[in-house]
Amino acid sequence: MAKRIVEVFTAGCYLCDNAVQQVKEQACQNCEVVVYDLNKKCETKECETKAKEYGIETIPAVAVNGQLADCCSNRGIDFEVLKNAGLGE
Repeated sequence: MAKRIVEVFTAGCYLCDNAVQQVKEQACQNCEVVVYDLNKKCETKECETKAKEYGIETIPAVAVNGQLADCCSNRGIDFEVLKNAGLGE
């Protein structure tokens, strides 16, 4: 059986570290967990390229076998909501 690639995108913050820990704890023997800290960047820029390719807008985020998990998609900042909350007034 092929290994399942689980990619975790973080910014090295407390919330991200907690997410990484939970993913690692729940991973099975068939899961290979790869962590990309976008603050530290990657020498090859692979982490940035993948984040853009997957459409990551907020972190932490998790992709499984090259597909951004549903729980991590469509969650970028909505500036209209922020304006309605008073941003810029």
